Amino acid sequence: MSSRSAAVLGATMLLALTASASTASASTASASTASASAAQAATGPKPSPPPGAAARPAPAVAAAEAPSASAPDPWAVKPYMGWSSYSMQVYSGNGKWITADQLIKQSDAMKAKLQRYGYNYINVDAGWNDGVDANGRPKPSTTLYPQGLQKVIDHVHANGQKFGLYMIPGISPAVYEASLPIAGAPGCTTHDIVKQPIQQADYWKIGYRIDFSNPCSQKYINSIVGLFAEWGVNFVKFDSVTPGSGISDLSLDARDDVAAWSSALKKHKIWFELSWALDPQYAGFWRSKANGWRIDWDVECYCAGEALTQWQNIARLFPDLATWWRHGGNGGWNDLDSLNVGNGSMDGLTQDERRTAMTLWAISAAPLYLGNDLTKLDSYGLSLLTNPEVIAVDQAGTPARPVNATSQQPTWYALNADGSYTVALFNLGRTDKDITVNWSDIGLTGAASVRDLWARKDLGRFPTGFTAATVPIHGVRLLKITPQAGAKVAVNDDALRVGYQGDWARNGGKEVAATAQPLELTVTDTGTPAPPSTSGPVRTIVHDNTDTGIAYAGTWSQSTGRGLGDYNDNVHYTERNGDSFQYTFTGTGVSYVTEMDSSQGEVDVYLDGQFIKTVNTGREQGQPRLAQQAVFTVNDLPNGSHTLMAVKKSGSFMLLDRIDVMQPSLLDPPTASFDRKAPADVRVELLRDGTEFTGVTHNGKALVRGTDYTLSGSTVTLRAPYLSTLPAGKAQLDFAFRGDHLDDVHATTANGDAVSYTFTGTGVDWITATAPDQGLVDIYIDGVRVKRVDAHGATRATQQTLFSTSGLKNKQHTFKAVKVTGNVMRSDVIRYTTR
Repeated sequence: MSSRSAAVLGATMLLALTASASTASASTASASTASASAAQAATGPKPSPPPGAAARPAPAVAAAEAPSASAPDPWAVKPYMGWSSYSMQVYSGNGKWITADQLIKQSDAMKAKLQRYGYNYINVDAGWNDGVDANGRPKPSTTLYPQGLQKVIDHVHANGQKFGLYMIPGISPAVYEASLPIAGAPGCTTHDIVKQPIQQADYWKIGYRIDFSNPCSQKYINSIVGLFAEWGVNFVKFDSVTPGSGISDLSLDARDDVAAWSSALKKHKIWFELSWALDPQYAGFWRSKANGWRIDWDVECYCAGEALTQWQNIARLFPDLATWWRHGGNGGWNDLDSLNVGNGSMDGLTQDERRTAMTLWAISAAPLYLGNDLTKLDSYGLSLLTNPEVIAVDQAGTPARPVNATSQQPTWYALNADGSYTVALFNLGRTDKDITVNWSDIGLTGAASVRDLWARKDLGRFPTGFTAATVPIHGVRLLKITPQAGAKVAVNDDALRVGYQGDWARNGGKEVAATAQPLELTVTDTGTPAPPSTSGPVRTIVHDNTDTGIAYAGTWSQSTGRGLGDYNDNVHYTERNGDSFQYTFTGTGVSYVTEMDSSQGEVDVYLDGQFIKTVNTGREQGQPRLAQQAVFTVNDLPNGSHTLMAVKKSGSFMLLDRIDVMQPSLLDPPTASFDRKAPADVRVELLRDGTEFTGVTHNGKALVRGTDYTLSGSTVTLRAPYLSTLPAGKAQLDFAFRGDHLDDVHATTANGDAVSYTFTGTGVDWITATAPDQGLVDIYIDGVRVKRVDAHGATRATQQTLFSTSGLKNKQHTFKAVKVTGNVMRSDVIRYTTR
């Protein structure tokens, strides 16, 4: 964002709030004080967050946050569609743009142009209020709404639409000092409910934190929400939510506010949307309390009068969604902010970029709320916003997942409830590209038909995949893929409609990832082969900063092609104190590898939720930059699941280049030698079950099994004739091992817990792991137990077909697997056969 323009706009709104509050007295509080809960807070985040707190509480780790299993709120079963005022407040440079006349014009334009396609929310952002009533509740501005905000709300409702308002956590100092009686709560005052000692409640330091251990606090929130319900408010945006909003170190924590507002709003069936850049570590909590949550910073470019947004603000959402996609759906939605694609003269995007943005919002099942002036939509913008097939993708409510999120031509896909796939082929690069999706990459085996959703045209039947020709720079192709008769569809354990009954969790050390380990081979011509090495009981696995398993909290960006010696020539970086990254790994050690430079500073490092140390990634002014430096390493952990977290504390920048994970070696020995004058086969023992071994490659080329090497049990023999073809010197042979499908599983430890999936087809397979800690599982088809299978195995083996049936009638069926015995039950893939 533009720091200067954002700060000016924010300061303007803060000035209005401060002036109102500073003139208040206890006797006149009902007329002139302002609540921090009220919406006259700053209309945008300041360019720099406050410094991190001195105390370092242990951040919660992602594994502790389980998705809510509760039924979705009936009013939020689909992402909402509508309009928000904030982009136009920024574009106009006037936080007071939200007059009654403007809101009525937007409502009327929506009714005329968009409402029949599903758009029906009119949401007013910051600046709508002016002071509080005698009970400390926000009052609408009489300047903006001289005939009353109620008249505007009634007009919106008369148009068949819903109306939303903006709030933030906390309570203003003036309302605290005024000690106003809380409506409907005899004996409670606004002075009673502030947490002592007094603490900051929000990013902008407007209000005081509320003490929700006092029952009066919930009653205060209830009184505000009750007032909103009387007005007919249908939606509340709750801004400056922490952890998130640029502060994730728990020095600010609005979760109690979120819980209190959620409780009050649910009683009145009011949509609850959280903002901004929420911390994904707490995704399970956000899901349990809200209907949607902003995953990034503002989409606006803060270039008033020039543009609403810019391409960089769209492109940065791709890595965010690689983390967040699995948390959306089923009544809770990943919010990508306003969709500004309706007017090419204002949007700040090319036509291809506008289509890409609309596609990204749709495949993410994100709320489709526009930021444009609805009275000024152009014909191309209307064609994007009203394509019924693209809207249907969004409203289907199935967030897409990436095949290859780090590619400049990423493929994203979603398996829909009707058995079809939605596939988006994006070109984020600098030249036009042909982009191919292989059916195997999305879990499909067999032929499929393809339809172009933007062109609304059937493209034909394709046996193994589809190539979109010449996708333009920053462009996209959006496809519907329909499996043909006899095709098989593999449903991964984390797919949206896989049902889990009981206490299940994803991964948590129960998974096995696909991996590879190099055998370092020394080739000589001396006639005397070197003795085999016994060193190296630990192997190091390198994870680039683009690894989708790394969860970035805050306002991170990626820098590529730097030419400064980075691993893979790229880094992730942030400028905001309190921003963090987190990575959960399985192994015995980990290193945080980054650049050291004078522009960088201190970073707090946590391991498994406990603060370990503060590391310095900076250099003295004038000292040279150092690339790929391990600034933190631990190598004596018990072999298992661990979580590394690093939080920016100081300096202009914090960078992440790569994360190195140490794991026990899979090869014995990990190095070997071969002499071409005394040729002999080289034998390598696999320290993982031989059935998991998938092959050997050299410089990306696969060796031929049976000719170049053999496998017997867990012994790989590299044949001397092949080794003789290698030149003298060092050679690296990569030994590859299979993992769980997509490197994850769901697992439970409770007997009676079950996993189920409903499909339409003629057969179904259950493919999962076998392991020493597993036992018996009962299989049900359509409620009838058909088999008891044994998931126990002498070793941990991946992707084993434990159940298979065919010949079912071509109709809807439900597969169910129930844990009977054993310490653990894992589920990986449910694969069904189409008609």
